Formats: sequence, structure tokens, C-alpha cells
Amino acid sequence: MKKMVRVGIGVLATFFVAGLVGCTQQDENTIRFGGVFSLTGSYAFYGAECKNGVDLAIQEINAAGGINGKQVVLISEDDEGNPDKAVNAFKKLTTRDRVKIVIGSLVSGCTQPLTTLAQAGGIVQMAPAATAPAITDAGNYIFRACFIDPFQGTVGGRFARETLGVQRAAVLYDPGNDYSVGLQENFVAAFTAGGGEIVAFESYATGDIDFNAQITKIKGAAPDVVYVPDYYDVVALIARQLRAQGVLVPMVGADGWDGLIGLIGENGGDEVLNSFYSNHYAVDSTEPEVAQFVRAFREKYNKAPNSFAALGYDSVYLLRDAIDRAGTAEPAAVRDALEATDGRYVTGNLTFDAHHNPIKSAVMLELVRNADGQLVTSYKTTVNP
Repeated sequence: MKKMVRVGIGVLATFFVAGLVGCTQQDENTIRFGGVFSLTGSYAFYGAECKNGVDLAIQEINAAGGINGKQVVLISEDDEGNPDKAVNAFKKLTTRDRVKIVIGSLVSGCTQPLTTLAQAGGIVQMAPAATAPAITDAGNYIFRACFIDPFQGTVGGRFARETLGVQRAAVLYDPGNDYSVGLQENFVAAFTAGGGEIVAFESYATGDIDFNAQITKIKGAAPDVVYVPDYYDVVALIARQLRAQGVLVPMVGADGWDGLIGLIGENGGDEVLNSFYSNHYAVDSTEPEVAQFVRAFREKYNKAPNSFAALGYDSVYLLRDAIDRAGTAEPAAVRDALEATDGRYVTGNLTFDAHHNPIKSAVMLELVRNADGQLVTSYKTTVNP
């Protein structure tokens, strides 16, 4: 009996050592990225598109020989748009899966609690689309691929005054949504600094679906433009009710509007015509980086990529370039290489400031109908930092 136990232990030890060797060999031949995406829940549309962009970039990189001869492997988790589940996903990726580089999460509320964990663990975190200013405050291992809300709100205010040339603005926003609050504050600051006047300032609660009381007040103030800083599902409801009450002036918003076309349908949506929103890139751009990305995305997914797909794609290439320059995927070296980033990507020419926020332009898109009568976005103008 003792002999049998001894043999069993020896066999187990052999398998354990073999497993370690196999794992080590796999690690030596691959670079593993963790991904935290909102693939179900309220932000599933954004999360699925972001992951599509990440998957496409990894496919391209691996087909071209990988990074420094190593193939990239993505281990992804769904946080369901829930901050607590985002934390659990991050802990699984960094402990059980032992990843040292994490892409995600998507929205700021799910991304923020991961930043202190990433900094404490020396994990490089790349946030594709979390625009809240505080995201990178946790420390020097945290980066983002998107511009931040203060810049985006400022872009909207400057666009309304300088490009649309309007004087009187109304604001309709959600004070319980940090994204909405940050955008409206900076829109108002930029618009009034340019000589404009805020003639109506109305709010609603998260989850509201009836905005007619606020719109009645807005209509009475006779604005030249209405700023609506929220996500696409809320914006669609507001747009219908604004137009139904006869408020036909331009609407202006931000990147949370991405998804309106998919929600409304390409052949619907008259209520969102004469509307503009700030975004990270224009799908109809003729820039070589954009054209190549859009072509490859259409071939893989049979649809046009939105900005979340572009930001996911850029996140991977930012990391690829940093690892290539560093010659290693060790987090400290990747962090240092990321800080020296200066290159052209799908969402623009990008460098990082001292807080690891990208310095790049924003585009303004207009919702229009194309020659076939379908609702599409059209590049309107670029606003530089």
C-alpha cells in the first residue's frame, strides 16, 4: 500500500512538472492580453463592437508574425456592464490566468474600480473608451485610447458657436450620469466663453422615458441648438419628443450617440437629421489607416465599424507597438514604451500627456441620408486639441 502511494505521488509529480513545463513553453511562445468587455447588459452594443475591433487587430498581428515572433492570445471576460463583475473579471484574469496586460473595461463606471487594482499589481491597463477624467489618476500603469469628457464637451461647445454659428443653446442632461454631467459642464463653459448664451438648462432622472415637460420649457426659450449629452438609447427618445413638439433646431451630442443608426434602423430616423456629435473617428475618412481598417472590418463582420470598434483596434496596436519597441511584454517596460508613443492610428495621430490621456483631435459627424436614402454618419469637421 505504501509503495502504491509512493508511485502515485511520483506520477502526480511528473504530471505537475510536465504541466509547468508546458505552461512555460506556451508563455514563451505567446503574449497574453486580458480583456474585460461589456458583452451583455446595458452596454452590450458598445462592448461587442469594441471586442470585434480587438479581435480583428489580434488576427492581423498574428497573421503578420505576431509581436517579436510571439503570437498574441486574448483571454476575455464579460462584466455585463456591472462594476462589481468587472472587478471579479479583472481578478480572475490577473490571478488565475496570470495576464500582465489588460484591455478594458468599456464604460468609465466599470473601468474606474480596476485602475487601483492594476496600479497596485503592476498591470498595464489600456482603457479603450472610458472617457471620465479620473480614470488615469490611479497611477502610471493606466492608459486610455480615447479622449476625455472635458475635451469632448469643449469640442461640442466650440462646434456649436464656431461652425454652426448659433447664439442661444439649450441643455438637456442627466445629473445622475457622470458622463452626461462632465460633457454638459464643458459644453456650457466653451459655448459661453465663445459669446453664446444658455437659454434653457433642463435635467431628467436616469431611466426616464418621458421628457415632454422639459422639452416644453426648452421650446419656450427658443434656442438655436439643443445639447443632449447621453447614450444613444436615451438620445433616440429625446430626439423623437423634441421633433414631435416642433423643436427642429440642430441637436449636438457626443460619442455616446454611436449606435443611433443601429437602434433606429438605416431607413428610419428623420428625427435625428440635422444632428451632430463628437466622435473618435469618421468611418468615411480617406486617411489610409482608416480606409484599411474599415475595409478589413467589413470583410470580417459584414458591417461598418463604429468608434468603439476603432478604439478597441487602436488599443491593441498601441500595445503592439509599445511591446515591439520595448522588446519585451514585461509591464514596466511596456509602460515606459507606451509613454513614448507618437504615431498614426485609426482614431488619429496620438501621443500621451503626463496623465496618460491621448492628445489627438476629435471629429464632428452629421447624421444624414445617403444617395440610397439610408441613415448614415458623414464627416463634418475636425476640432484639434
